[in-house]
Amino acid sequence: MSKRKKLFKIGGWGVACILLLLPLAASAIENNECMECHSDDSLTRAASSGMKDLLFVDGNKFKYSVHNVNGIACVDCHSDITALNYDNEVPHEKDLAPVHCEQCHEAIGESYKDSVHKKAGKKGITIPCYACHDYHYTKNLDTASVQERQNNFCRKCHDPNKFHEWLPQKETHFAFIECIVCHAPDTPRHINLKVFDLVQNRFLDSDELLKYLETDEEHLMPRIDTNKNNVIDENEFINMVLMLRKWDIRATFHGELVADIEPSIHQVNRGGASRECAQCHTAESPFFHDVRLPVIQGDGNLVLYDVSRDVLETYHVEFNALGSTRVRLLDVIGIALLIGGAAVVIFHLSARLITAPLRKKKEMNK
Repeated sequence: MSKRKKLFKIGGWGVACILLLLPLAASAIENNECMECHSDDSLTRAASSGMKDLLFVDGNKFKYSVHNVNGIACVDCHSDITALNYDNEVPHEKDLAPVHCEQCHEAIGESYKDSVHKKAGKKGITIPCYACHDYHYTKNLDTASVQERQNNFCRKCHDPNKFHEWLPQKETHFAFIECIVCHAPDTPRHINLKVFDLVQNRFLDSDELLKYLETDEEHLMPRIDTNKNNVIDENEFINMVLMLRKWDIRATFHGELVADIEPSIHQVNRGGASRECAQCHTAESPFFHDVRLPVIQGDGNLVLYDVSRDVLETYHVEFNALGSTRVRLLDVIGIALLIGGAAVVIFHLSARLITAPLRKKKEMNK
């Protein structure tokens, strides 16, 4: 074969490949094409086999969802939509196949199979993923408060006050401990620290925290971690509080015991909850060894900064587990009060002993 014929043959194959790829490129459907219809907050369907008839998707909320941040397109989940035909009233098939989250979240799907929520299907109760997770707006939960986690998930169906008569100080537990900590006992746990400004009476978000610390997520640890051990220790933590005070931020850190975001958190079963109080209420509880300061980056990704357990025993952290954590400043104040009280008693007795002869002589003179 001549060189010219060989080049023509290679060129022909190249053109053929390009022509084959053109339909695929043309068929790619962008999210903004979907939003041309689904940004209409009045968009509904007359009949639905799902939980909602409303087909509106809030573009601003979806923008910050974990799926959009990770580049997941609408048609990645709704994969049976391969093309849009605007000549029709609805530019795609009206009856779409259900979205199967397990296709991407395989490990979560396996854990969920062995859960009381999945087993409810045997009683005719179907609890799909989107019954708990609003999949269009799902955010990274590592920075979510206990209140947000419980209200958005467990408390949609369950009232904890009806099933925890045995638990002392229920409201305190519900405010500081996520349900899954006890109800999925095989899941690792950690303490999240959220910054609360006592002046503004609200939590600070990550952008505000970085702004007041005059840094960004990349340079936060170099600014705070002065001993370069990649952990925010007690002295560095207090220095961070003082940096915030420069901006009139009276910071207290709200400590919450939460579960790590792992597949095992979906493996909740009846009778499987832990009731061992000693797991938390002991001096060496392993639950409190892992303390983190979560910060969301500008791109929506999360950074978890390790914090020394000792900060839980400072005045600046609102977290107290009886028998496990102690505010050392209060110990010092208590010891000072005891010593002061004892000193007053000793001084009084000593003064009476020293002055006893004088008082006796005075009585005799009378």
